[in-house]
Amino acid sequence: MLRAHDDAFPLFKPVAFTNCPGWGDDSQLEAFRAFERSAVRVLEKPYKSGSLGISFEALAPIFTDSRETLIENDDQARSFFEKWFLPARLENPETGHGFVTGFYEPEVVASPVRTERFAIPFLSRPTDLVDVDESNRPEGFDPYFAFARRTSDGLIEYFDRRAIESGALDGQNLEIAFVENPVDAFFIHVQGAARLKMIDGHLRRITYAAKTGHRFTGIGRILLDRGEIAPENMSMQSIRQWLAGHPGEAQDLMWNNRSYIFFREAVVEDEGLGPLAAAKVPLSAGRSMAVDRLLHTFGTPFYVSAPSLTAFGGKAFARLMIAQDTGSAIVGPARGDLFAGSGDAAGDIAGGISHAADFYALVPRSLLAASE
Repeated sequence: MLRAHDDAFPLFKPVAFTNCPGWGDDSQLEAFRAFERSAVRVLEKPYKSGSLGISFEALAPIFTDSRETLIENDDQARSFFEKWFLPARLENPETGHGFVTGFYEPEVVASPVRTERFAIPFLSRPTDLVDVDESNRPEGFDPYFAFARRTSDGLIEYFDRRAIESGALDGQNLEIAFVENPVDAFFIHVQGAARLKMIDGHLRRITYAAKTGHRFTGIGRILLDRGEIAPENMSMQSIRQWLAGHPGEAQDLMWNNRSYIFFREAVVEDEGLGPLAAAKVPLSAGRSMAVDRLLHTFGTPFYVSAPSLTAFGGKAFARLMIAQDTGSAIVGPARGDLFAGSGDAAGDIAGGISHAADFYALVPRSLLAASE
């Protein structure tokens, strides 16, 4: 249980809502709708609690109230959050501030079959890919790995990106669809989802199903370390430009990221919403955020203030976000990945987000009261 005034929870610093910059100006009905989607989802299965102490059990009555209360405008939404929560600033032990990046749902032209033009596949989960936990982890197996390959001799490390793209899984009929550009495919792997504009005019969606389990390696960091891109110019767009300008080196660079994603097809129920993410709800542009899943509980609201970030609407970013996704690169208590939406315009926004930010976790009042 969170004890906000206890030294056992030094990262949480309770504050007043008036200490959250721009709290009264935020359009919080949008945040409430995202929160409400999680509230409906947990009727099927509760979320696992993160280790920092904001438990699902503390959120459960709030989810219930959101399902039963009619909220129709920003003022009502703000009152709802103020009724149930109190803000607590999350401090990074090293810097004091948090950090945000952005992600989006790419949109790309695709073919349902391999052709001379469309030859780069998205693969579904192989049958020999096994989930790994402490109940079946082989002795000496890297504890980071949550997946392994089943063989007659037991579980071993799965094929990595280089091996798979060199044909390790050929002939298993895992292909969902094919795209033209390997760089497009790589960045869809990084984002974990995509909208596919099929050549017959249909719209399909693929989303994360599983992965090989290898650690994610950011190729942007490699380019920085090599001096290929200056730190002040680093963005998703600059990485793509480098890859396009160095076709002979691009494949080897991308293979440095050994992590490989497998996909499944998902229904496009609402084109205005993003893909179904880790919290099992469709993401809301500008309101859903990926967090460190081990630390935080899905559905937790976070008020994020990043004054230097103006990509969303041209003004300083100060919004209530809902934790509804995670990612292997999103590590730490005050670390968030902001969902920017779908398509190229959203990609332009997401690719430029790399900003210091202050995080205010909305902590259920029941936890704060219990800690006093």
